[in-house]
Amino acid sequence: MDNNNFQRLGATSNTQAGNDFEAAAKVFFGAQGIVLTKNFAVPVGVGSAKKSHRFDLGSETPPMLVECKSHTWTHGGNMPSAKMTVWNEAMYYFHVAPASYRKVFFVLKHYRKDLSLAAYYLKTHGHLVPEGVELWEYDLEFSTAERLR
Repeated sequence: MDNNNFQRLGATSNTQAGNDFEAAAKVFFGAQGIVLTKNFAVPVGVGSAKKSHRFDLGSETPPMLVECKSHTWTHGGNMPSAKMTVWNEAMYYFHVAPASYRKVFFVLKHYRKDLSLAAYYLKTHGHLVPEGVELWEYDLEFSTAERLR
């Protein structure tokens, strides 16, 4: 029996699952002609105070910032509330990032019954998604993505 109840089933580690998902996102956008760099840093902040923040992926040409999340519903089918806090934090970083960048929140497509985690997030937390932020849902099995917003 696995002693780590928070370990993703089938993954060597949650960190590895996240890294693999970032790599899949990089390949997905690369197939569209968008070359992204891992750990892409830009200055973020409120007003004139700025500090460098690293987004999962990004590019200067075209100007683009991508945050990747491969979170899933809990094993019991519940919403992973702690992970939703991480999604909200990502939205804040998009909000305080330079306006000149395209901002993409790239998440794993994962369903509970007929509702995906991303659709649930938009339904319950959509008011926290800044104007212009795109939410994409990626299907690992088919290597396809759909823009939800």
